[in-house]
Amino acid sequence: QVQLVESGGGLVQAGGSLRLYCAASGRTFSNYAMGWFRLAPGKARAFGAGISRNGLSTYYVDSVKGRFTITRDNAKNTVTLQMNSLKPDDTAVYSCAARTTAVRTFPSDYDYWGQGTQVTVSS
Repeated sequence: QVQLVESGGGLVQAGGSLRLYCAASGRTFSNYAMGWFRLAPGKARAFGAGISRNGLSTYYVDSVKGRFTITRDNAKNTVTLQMNSLKPDDTAVYSCAARTTAVRTFPSDYDYWGQGTQVTVSS
């Protein structure tokens, strides 16, 4: 079992920044690829960013490329999502997720999920 807890969400104006954190506990963190997904009102849960087990490879959905940065610290069992130049369309509940082997973009491919943190971007 892997337990994931997100933090760092909040309300921000368009153009602002937020940093989300995901803290993991349980099994060896470095065995898991990590993803950040977002669930917006009226939409399906969607992949936002992912990072490989060793942190050397990162992946982003086109809409966040150049604005979001995902990193991980395997010594501290944490994943961070730095979000800059936020837009109202970024408003969603953001959840981190873990899976063994490689990053995937489908939520159903992930085994463990956090409870999510709300990000609201006002115009």
